[in-house]
Amino acid sequence: MPHPLVSRTPRSRHRRWLTTAFTGLAAAALAVTGTAAGASAAPHAAAGAAADVNNAKNPGFESGLSGWTCSAGAGSTVSSPVHGGTSALKATPAGSDQARCSQTVAVKPGSTYTLSAYVQGSYVYLGASGTGTTDVSTWAPGATTWQQLKTTFTTGPSTTSVTVYTHGWYGQSAYFADDISVFGPDGGGNGDPGDPVPDAPTGLAAGAVTSSSVALSWSPAKYATGYNVYRDGAKVQAVTGTSATVTGLSPSTAYRFQVAATNAAGESAKSAEVTATTSPGGGNPGPSVPKHAVTGYWQNFNNGATVQKISDVPGHYDIIAVSFADATTTPGAITFNLDSAGLGGYTVEQFKADIRAKQAAGKNVILSVGGEKGTISVNDAASANNFANSAYALMQEYGFNGVDIDLENGINPTYMSQALRSLSQKAGSKLVITMAPQTIDMQSTQGGYFKTALNIKDILTVVNMQYYNSGSMLGCDGKVYSQGTVDFLTALACIQLEGGLDPSQVGLGVPASTRAAGGGYVSPSVVNSALDCLTKGTSCGSFKPAKTYPSLRGAMTWSTNWDAATGNAWSNAVGPHVHNLP
Repeated sequence: MPHPLVSRTPRSRHRRWLTTAFTGLAAAALAVTGTAAGASAAPHAAAGAAADVNNAKNPGFESGLSGWTCSAGAGSTVSSPVHGGTSALKATPAGSDQARCSQTVAVKPGSTYTLSAYVQGSYVYLGASGTGTTDVSTWAPGATTWQQLKTTFTTGPSTTSVTVYTHGWYGQSAYFADDISVFGPDGGGNGDPGDPVPDAPTGLAAGAVTSSSVALSWSPAKYATGYNVYRDGAKVQAVTGTSATVTGLSPSTAYRFQVAATNAAGESAKSAEVTATTSPGGGNPGPSVPKHAVTGYWQNFNNGATVQKISDVPGHYDIIAVSFADATTTPGAITFNLDSAGLGGYTVEQFKADIRAKQAAGKNVILSVGGEKGTISVNDAASANNFANSAYALMQEYGFNGVDIDLENGINPTYMSQALRSLSQKAGSKLVITMAPQTIDMQSTQGGYFKTALNIKDILTVVNMQYYNSGSMLGCDGKVYSQGTVDFLTALACIQLEGGLDPSQVGLGVPASTRAAGGGYVSPSVVNSALDCLTKGTSCGSFKPAKTYPSLRGAMTWSTNWDAATGNAWSNAVGPHVHNLP
């Protein structure tokens, strides 16, 4: 969200650089196929057929760069960091070079292969070309630890070799890759035999529980590249790390859990079983959020927009996000300071009374954390605990129904998820949690914001991504779309809708007026067209989603104050439309 006193020009310059980068990506035909690294399982060999193998040579770079070719001499091998073995690839892009490292791999015609690699670094890409059918690629932005990229491809009827590659992005920092696999039928190229099926995991233990979730952890299994989590004998999750939170559970119910290790060779036996019982359901006196909802940010400052009290916010708004919480000297902790002077003498007592009145009218009032200049950082267990405790204290003091996460300076998915789960345990099942990520934050499920949203999917209310101040971005079809269009709204929403979020957790965040943001304003009629396209399949632009999402949550605007400055033109047009969605 815009900061009250600071121009957004520097951020706009950053967004234009990203626009150029992504446009270049499209021009180079390296657009992502899909929205994130896929999770497809390795194909099973037919009965009596030879076992599948890793057809890549020197996949872990234990023999230097043997078998690999890197553009502009950008590649080398290093002993740290490594994912497995003693070496890994390090490749450094230049201003005019992506540091592409490739290998020609022998394959069988008409066969399906799983391509995977472990990577870290900014903008790391993995792909296969010359498949004879559809070439594939996938990517991970901002991977600061080893993350697995995975996708699949099928060879053409006469294809006997493909080129697999990794690359970074122009002028960015070095990236690392290790344990690259082209797993499938033996192409006769004397590839790597691959690891054996891993052993069963040990040390499975249940950790924190809520009324709807159980946290699990276990010890690493040798040769494992991933793990399957089982609840009462049925697989419910696939993860790459040694922990998981199983969600969607019922209060006060006992569940049995097991974990199995996986790699390209197959799945291990299941671990020993543990039992955990969920806690009783909590209670929060706040109203429920309607099926289709309008969110508006209310400004606790005067920046030239109409100054409002909470009582002035029109009834079309179902969720009112008070902007913003303030940081404290305690890491992760937040506080709130009403700008009484800037708001014309609005007192704390009036503010609290207005919140209660809105709640009595069926509205939710939440506290937004962040903004463009927000400095709150939750990056370890202590700060996560501080965040949860301080946020709950503010809910009790002011009557807030929940929190909005609008951190534009980065987010740690592990500890922010931990903080929000802890807050949920304290506040109960009616806690409202919203998010307002920037467009770049939701381009891939590997991003911190997207990971956080998926981590807390069982307690998340809605993600209202900011479809503004971003320049052009990739849609879910791999094409580049310009902000300020109906296609920008629908094609980018599709990434979230197909990337794991429930449609009820997706909202369209737009400026209320041309003065509310540096770029990306669309008229209310365009917002309504995008809503109709996504929920009904009508009023679409050039992009039309493959299916409709009737339960889409709705729309958000920055801000109720800028809306008021134009006579509430935005909420008067969008509000009734949202509430009349199917």
